[in-house]
Amino acid sequence: MSRTRGGGRHLDEDDIRVRARGGSKPRTRKRPKHENAVEGLVTAVDRGRYRCLVDGVPVVAMKARELGRGSIVVGDRVDVVGDLSGRPDTLARVVRVRERDSVLRRTADDTDPVERVIVANADQLAIVCALADPAPQPRFVDRCLVAAYDAGLEPLLCLTKADLASPDEMLGAYKPLGLPYEVLSPEGGLDELRARLADRTTVFVGSSGVGKSTLVNRLVPGTDRAVGHVNAVTGRGRHTSTSALALRFGGGWLIDTPGVRSFGLAHVSPEEIVAGFHDLAELAEDCPPDCTHQPEAPECAIGAALDRGEADPERVASLRRLLSSREGDEEPEAAEPPPGPHT
Repeated sequence: MSRTRGGGRHLDEDDIRVRARGGSKPRTRKRPKHENAVEGLVTAVDRGRYRCLVDGVPVVAMKARELGRGSIVVGDRVDVVGDLSGRPDTLARVVRVRERDSVLRRTADDTDPVERVIVANADQLAIVCALADPAPQPRFVDRCLVAAYDAGLEPLLCLTKADLASPDEMLGAYKPLGLPYEVLSPEGGLDELRARLADRTTVFVGSSGVGKSTLVNRLVPGTDRAVGHVNAVTGRGRHTSTSALALRFGGGWLIDTPGVRSFGLAHVSPEEIVAGFHDLAELAEDCPPDCTHQPEAPECAIGAALDRGEADPERVASLRRLLSSREGDEEPEAAEPPPGPHT
């Protein structure tokens, strides 16, 4: 289709000039093709600048205007044009974001509709949880597991500070899942963990103060990721790493992320949350349609298994908390969980 402007001149639809909002400078709807663009990997993001690895060269780039407001995150495969020399004070442009194989995301809380993409194209999620200082956080671990299954990532449980407390209780809680794990101490070896990370793209997630950045520094010497200490009053860690960073490791990539204090699951449906509890999802198949799996739910197969002693009370309580929180309700009390530091 064509249109005629003054003087009878014919213009193709794609070449019609439109005025930019709030200004007089014209721009075109026709997007450049950038046939000469080169593929790169986003390894860090800092205030609108993207550090990309292009043919082994670290390049700093900005986002092309035609990409709009869509986010670019660590792990994205992108097409880059411009000065790709990597010299100081040079700036390239990211002109395309390639299709993602996976996306790990979270929300601020369980009712927040705004998704926050953490990383792209990872295939393994290392959930870092301290056994002491701060106390273990199985509820946080459960949330990360649900997010991992939702994103199609394989989870790996990393229990740190084993010099301060026994891992037996935490390992017992997740034994029904057959979850791969590593128990780590400051002076212990890392060979088995290195083997699990080799040739993979692994994103490390954990609360502040659990020793995540310390672990990354041990795995990749010279990284110098900032580390902090746990507040003796609140029992919480101080945010030290402020942005995600991808590091080459063992034929693959290791992505360190800032410590988080919440891992909202508003983007995950109730059915997907249940599916994330592999030990309970099988039981849920015998529940009636639209079962809430809460204590008052009639004919709930999970509740019946709990009454018979055939379901772990702490796991059932965690599932119920997540489902209740997901609906914006107050979290129900635990169903007589066993005593321990993570209740």
